[in-house]
Amino acid sequence: MKKTFIFGLCLALGLALVATVAIAWGPGFGPRFARGFGGPAYGVPPIPGLTTEQSAQIQALRDKFQKQVEPFQKELFTRGTEIRSLWSSTNPDPAAVTAKHKEILDLQSKLQEQATGFGLEIRKVLTPEQLAELPALGSVPAFGPRMGFGPRMGMRGPMGRW
Repeated sequence: MKKTFIFGLCLALGLALVATVAIAWGPGFGPRFARGFGGPAYGVPPIPGLTTEQSAQIQALRDKFQKQVEPFQKELFTRGTEIRSLWSSTNPDPAAVTAKHKEILDLQSKLQEQATGFGLEIRKVLTPEQLAELPALGSVPAFGPRMGFGPRMGMRGPMGRW
C-alpha cells in the first residue's frame, strides 16, 4: 500500500513537471502560430487588407525570387563545403581560405541584392494605405535584405529560436 502511494505520488509529480515545462515552452513558431504574408510561416506580420489579387501577385513574385536565388544558394552551399574542407586540413593554405571566403562574401552580396529587389517589387504591389501601416507593424526590414528564404528561416533560425 505504501509503495503504491509513493509510486502514484512520484508519477503525479512527474506529470506536473512535464506539463509545466510544456506550458513554459509555449506553442512555438510553427506554421499555425508564426506570422507571415501569404501564409503564417514566413516570419513577417500579415499585410492588412491584402486582396486575393495582391496575394497572388506576391506569391508569383516570391516564386520568381526563389527561382532566381536558387543557383546562388546552391553555389553558396558548395563554397561553404569547400571552405570547411580547407579549414579542416592539418595545415590550411591562407591564400586559398581567403580566396574562398571572398567568393562566399560575393555570393552573399548577390543574394542580398536579389532580396532587396524582391522587397521593392512587393512594395509596388501594395496600396499607399498598406504601405503606411507597414512601419507600425515593424515589418519594413522584412521586405528587404534581411528576409529569410523559406518557412521559419528568418533572422533567428529554424522555428524562430537560436
